[in-house]
Amino acid sequence: MVGDNQGHVLRHDHYSEVPAVRRNKRKEKPVVHKSKPLGRAIGKMARVLMLACAMAWLALGPGLQGQAIAASEMSQDQFDQRIHDYILAHPEVIMEALQSLDARQREAAAKAAKTALAAKADEIFRDPASPVGGNAHGNVTMAEFFDYNCPYCRQVAPIIAQAVADDPQLRIVYKEFPILGPDSMFAAKAALAAQRQGKYAEFHKALYDARTRVTEAVVLRVAAAIGLDVPRLKADMQQPDIQAAIDKNAQLAQALGITGTPGFVVGEQIFPGATDRATMKKLIEQARSSK
Repeated sequence: MVGDNQGHVLRHDHYSEVPAVRRNKRKEKPVVHKSKPLGRAIGKMARVLMLACAMAWLALGPGLQGQAIAASEMSQDQFDQRIHDYILAHPEVIMEALQSLDARQREAAAKAAKTALAAKADEIFRDPASPVGGNAHGNVTMAEFFDYNCPYCRQVAPIIAQAVADDPQLRIVYKEFPILGPDSMFAAKAALAAQRQGKYAEFHKALYDARTRVTEAVVLRVAAAIGLDVPRLKADMQQPDIQAAIDKNAQLAQALGITGTPGFVVGEQIFPGATDRATMKKLIEQARSSK
């Protein structure tokens, strides 16, 4: 089941959505590709108009058939005018076509995400490169895709901590998903490097507790404050497997239809966006009861 941000969740705008980071093969630095909303809007409207025209033609069909007039016998100008006149007379056909298109796209995306979840369950829930919190041997696992500079991730962090405190059988898998720029990428690499010193959980919490944008300077200051070996941390951050783990998380997020942060996977459910304690508890209980 793919969550739709209904019920007790916070608004859908409690979700930092940015195109996923893709690595440039020629350079080491990640490249964030800007979206092109105008191009997408034009393409979508073109598809909508094509659907509307098809609906209009079908609506006109019986009359034309009664007159034994084939489409091939109409000039392009005549055809265009008939469609134009029909849409002006029935503008609701545009909205109907748009709603139909959106519904089909949502259904297709949900099916693709569900298939990906089943196929990639080991990568999502049991990847040794992903840090684990809560009860490492718990009977329910919740994976979170997050970015340290996402305000909604910071908002939901204490809710996750409370869920762990309340449920001794809850296991958390942390999926570093730095989509909000170079500062976020630096923080994600540092967090995974901190795991090698046995301080991932402490570092993770400290970065959120900083209550400021997590820049490179903030990351290094927090690392020193909690007792991490900073020179070793910097060296470990450059290891290829650190970047590989982050890249894998980005690929998983794309396959699951998670385009922003935070994003949660609990059992067979994919839930995008920040949530409250009641909804999180319900997702966990549903995952446990479905076993």
